[in-house]
Amino acid sequence: MSNPTIAPWVREILRCPKCLADLRDETGPAGPELVCTGADCGLAYPIEDGIPVLLIDKARPRA
Repeated sequence: MSNPTIAPWVREILRCPKCLADLRDETGPAGPELVCTGADCGLAYPIEDGIPVLLIDKARPRA
C-alpha cells in the first residue's frame, strides 16, 4: 500500500525517529499512518492532511 500524498522521494528517506528503522504505509484506526518496521519498536505515526507526524509522543504503540 502506498500513500500518494507523500512525494516518493520524501517517502524513501523517512525513518522512525525512535529507532531509525524503515517505515511502512498502513491504515490505522484514525486513518493513514506510517508504522515502524523495527522488531523492538513498532510505533505507528499518524499522517495528518498528507503530512507525516514523526513525533514519538504523538505515535501510537502497536500491541
